[in-house]
Amino acid sequence: MLVAAAVCPSAPLLVPEVAAGAAPELDALRAACADAIGVLAASRPDRLVVIGPAEQSVRGPHPEGSRGSFREFGVELDVRLGTHGAEPGTEPGAAGRLLPPSLAVAAWLLGGWAAAPVEGLGVGEPLEQDRCAATGAMIAAAAERVALLVMGDGSACRTVKAPGYLDERAEPFDASVAAALAAADTAALAALDAELADTLKAAGRAPWQVLAGAAQGAGLAGQLLYEDAPYGVGYFVATWT
Repeated sequence: MLVAAAVCPSAPLLVPEVAAGAAPELDALRAACADAIGVLAASRPDRLVVIGPAEQSVRGPHPEGSRGSFREFGVELDVRLGTHGAEPGTEPGAAGRLLPPSLAVAAWLLGGWAAAPVEGLGVGEPLEQDRCAATGAMIAAAAERVALLVMGDGSACRTVKAPGYLDERAEPFDASVAAALAAADTAALAALDAELADTLKAAGRAPWQVLAGAAQGAGLAGQLLYEDAPYGVGYFVATWT
């Protein structure tokens, strides 16, 4: 059963070494993420599942101890998912796969997490809503006390300098996501338009809909800790408990 969830952005810019000179601009966002991780630990889960968007080659499960890297962003920084699993220096993930960037960011946020065993799941952005819901329900049923760390960004079209340029639909889309996260509204998350999300380059749509499936009937209450669009990309931090 799902007992707690945290939603954080999946942007590698959360990692100060990646953000470099711009790192202080996201200090408030990092602080909100740290608070959200604290809420997960306080929920005393039996199992933590980290969910984030992933390209096809790194979709699917990533066991505890899987390694991730930020070298593709020009930073010699490696991370591991959790502390219960493989020892440093062992092969990364299943079949030698590195974590997708979203789960590498999650591993960085979790740091020395030792509150419960942890595993990762990379989901494809095109994943249909019904499959997202089924995946979430399966995860929630896998242990007595399950917690989720859900990684994903909102639209990338909030300004003319945004990665997807300016789209007038971006701000209302992000506002609807923020409202759903604040209210732990599973129906609203499940109803997000996948085609619009794709057009707006909102990488969080599928992970959020997995969350909606996992939280169905759990009776959790939401709290929005952060909402802003630095660099024209919608970022949210929320907790459900």
